[in-house]
Amino acid sequence: MVKKWFSVIGREVRGLHEAAYLLAIFALLSQILGLVRDKLLAYSFGASHLLDVYYAAFRIPDFIFAAVGSLVSASILLPFFIDRFGNGDEEGRTFSDSIFTVFSFLIIVVSAIVALIAPWLIPKVIPGFVNDPLLPQLILSTRIMLLSPIFLGLSNLFSSLTQMRHRFLVYAASPVLYNLGIIVGVVCMYPLFGIAGLAIGVAVGAFLHMAIQIPFISLEGLMPRLTRTLQWDKIRTVMLISLPRTIALSANQLASLVLVSLASLMVHGSISIFTFGFNLQSVPLTIIGASYSSAVFPTLSRLFFEKNSREFLNKMITSARHIIFWSMPILVLLIVLRAQIVRTVLGAGQFDWSDTRLTAALLAIFVVSTIGQSLVILFVRAFYAEGKTRRPLLINIVSALSIVILGYGLTWAFGHFPTFAFFFEELLKVSGQPGTIVLMLGVAYSVGILINTVLHWIVFERDHPGFTKPVFETFFHSFCASVIMGYAAFLSLRIFAAAFPLQKVWGIFMQGFCSGIVGLFVGVLVLIILRNKELAEVWTTLHNKIWKAPVPPAEVEHM
Repeated sequence: MVKKWFSVIGREVRGLHEAAYLLAIFALLSQILGLVRDKLLAYSFGASHLLDVYYAAFRIPDFIFAAVGSLVSASILLPFFIDRFGNGDEEGRTFSDSIFTVFSFLIIVVSAIVALIAPWLIPKVIPGFVNDPLLPQLILSTRIMLLSPIFLGLSNLFSSLTQMRHRFLVYAASPVLYNLGIIVGVVCMYPLFGIAGLAIGVAVGAFLHMAIQIPFISLEGLMPRLTRTLQWDKIRTVMLISLPRTIALSANQLASLVLVSLASLMVHGSISIFTFGFNLQSVPLTIIGASYSSAVFPTLSRLFFEKNSREFLNKMITSARHIIFWSMPILVLLIVLRAQIVRTVLGAGQFDWSDTRLTAALLAIFVVSTIGQSLVILFVRAFYAEGKTRRPLLINIVSALSIVILGYGLTWAFGHFPTFAFFFEELLKVSGQPGTIVLMLGVAYSVGILINTVLHWIVFERDHPGFTKPVFETFFHSFCASVIMGYAAFLSLRIFAAAFPLQKVWGIFMQGFCSGIVGLFVGVLVLIILRNKELAEVWTTLHNKIWKAPVPPAEVEHM
């Protein structure tokens, strides 16, 4: 049984759509576990100040991961590994040993320093907890979670090696184990250690995220080792190339940190509401955008080295078309069915109807930028495959500054102009709810992401003329089908409201589920009428490729 599992998860996958869909399957599993995780947290704590502590504890470790862990991301290292190992395994191993040694030292030292100064740093970064009695719990939880950037950073490095060998499923299974670790923390550790137990679960999940990749890179003879012989010239080259990406990610994490800092100054539970809404909108982003971008990145890197610019552009067009094809209907359904989704996923226990309404409103705001977020990931991977790291840096800095400025500006306007606040409350059907100012943080984030998307698109089209037209054709088809689908789902909500008991969670689920099925049926019918190209490609891939793709037995023989 164990050998069979390893043979499946260790299989080599080379086709773009096969890789993307297989990654998406694991991403879906990971997101389901993520929803289970959030359900347990919502049930146990609701949108409470205690849960605010848990989510606030993520912010500094997340920033360290972006600032240091991104130095060894697959986006940067994969082209180097392809090049070095292409010149011989010995040269590749020497290079990976050097990177592994320097990064391990750097991430451990940085995390240790931050752990020492945490009592001084946290009140500065998250001012809402300055005089809070739960501040010691926040400091302790942050210190425990500082293990996660170490493990996740090493996992990033290892994932470059697994993706180089096209072992996408190993890479895709890591987030599944990460969420399992957090669930164990909620169920088993919290009763024993309180909030610190939740942080322990995060650290365990990060360790599992890294550990699952070790058997496969060891069997391939790719496991990096600590070494005293460092290739400083090559390390310097990697650092110079990765530095713009690191600054860009740090800018984005800093923008998110500012939003959480603003939320800490709002009513208790605002950080939790913000995080729940953000996590829900991340589901389609992870399943679709991240899957396609991860699947196509090795191919883009290879095509760039081969100077095959035409095929490079074709792969980007195909990936963008399918990202839009899948994301647009999901976006519309999330907006139409937002209350049913939030109540089904998070409702029950301590998570009351007031929490549901605010989270649903934030979800609707966040998902407006879902397609943009997915395309940004794709554009960034393309630029990195070409070695153009400065362009995403400048664009992401502009986007991060936009988010920060809008965050401060919109929250100020919401508090000082009642008409402005009334407009948003009525639009999102949350009038009379306390804490609605948190919605402005979602607006700031989505607008900043849309600015990011437009700028990346303009720059990529300038470098690769001919990208926009075929992608816009898909956008038009998908938008038309999605609008009609959304309207059908909206009308169905009224019909199914009389068929199920809406006082029960299962009744709300069935109302949303049946309405969504009707909407999807109508949407597919419209796409068939439009003779949509992406729909035909999806059917061909699912019917002829994924289910019939052979699993190489070589890895089983080595187990």
